[in-house]
Amino acid sequence: MYKRIRDLREDKDLTQQTMADFLNISQTTYSRYENGSLDIPSAVLIKLADFHKVSIDFILGQTDNSERCTGKKNSMQNKAL
Repeated sequence: MYKRIRDLREDKDLTQQTMADFLNISQTTYSRYENGSLDIPSAVLIKLADFHKVSIDFILGQTDNSERCTGKKNSMQNKAL
């Protein structure tokens, strides 16, 4: 389910323990995130996205575009306001 967090970690040659330490969780919990047996809390998703400099949508597999949003509203949103 969360294959991309494993791929992102391995691309940086990091261990599960290193990521777990960064997130202040156990290695077992982090492993369960990677294998999909435990859902990732939103606060952890945010930390992971910030750490890897990717979007949360990319981590969740909703897009193949890893680029993060710039924070600018698109023109359709501006018209609605």
